[in-house]
Amino acid sequence: MQDVMEVTALFLGFGGLILVYVSLEDQYWKESTQDGSVILTSAVYENLWMSCASDSTGVYDCREFPSLFALPGYIQASRALMIASILFGAFGLVATLVGMQCTKVCGENYVLKGRIAAIGGVFFLLQGLCTMIAVSWYAANITQQFFDQLYAGTKYEIGQGLYIGWSSAVLALCGGSCLLCACKLNSPSEKTSYPYQPGSRRHMLSTVATSQAAPSNYGRNAYV
Repeated sequence: MQDVMEVTALFLGFGGLILVYVSLEDQYWKESTQDGSVILTSAVYENLWMSCASDSTGVYDCREFPSLFALPGYIQASRALMIASILFGAFGLVATLVGMQCTKVCGENYVLKGRIAAIGGVFFLLQGLCTMIAVSWYAANITQQFFDQLYAGTKYEIGQGLYIGWSSAVLALCGGSCLLCACKLNSPSEKTSYPYQPGSRRHMLSTVATSQAAPSNYGRNAYV
């Protein structure tokens, strides 16, 4: 049961890490709304790194954001959180591979392997939390601008890149939870100690006493 949970957690964490990359590469984190437009001549869509525009003929052009400090604060924070998510996911993947019971790393020291696997689960949870915060924060700003009647700029809607990010966060959180549950199931078996055998100890003491008393009896009989 524990091995199954560890393998499941490994695949969930790995899937979440892959989806983080897919989400970052996706250009459709937000796309210009078509609400109220009769004739669609162009569309604008953005992610954390660039802004793109396409016309009705299918021709599109993308440009990277020229300045980091000129960007809104939530985009800078989302960038940092997504990069931290990748680092946490990579650390969690390595720690899980080392701490799994079916691997030969760390030998037969299952107590140490269980602790390393628990650390991997914590890294997966941190990965999921960072991704969830970054994606949700980005989506909250899109929603706020969309329903703000005083906002005069281009209004956007939530793109597919955010949904991929949410999926990544859910997978990572599930993987970390499964790994911690597997380590919790293994914790009672780690506290094994040598059983106390009072009978064997009593037998050993009686044997020693008999061996010590035998020479004294032999000595008394020799002088009779």
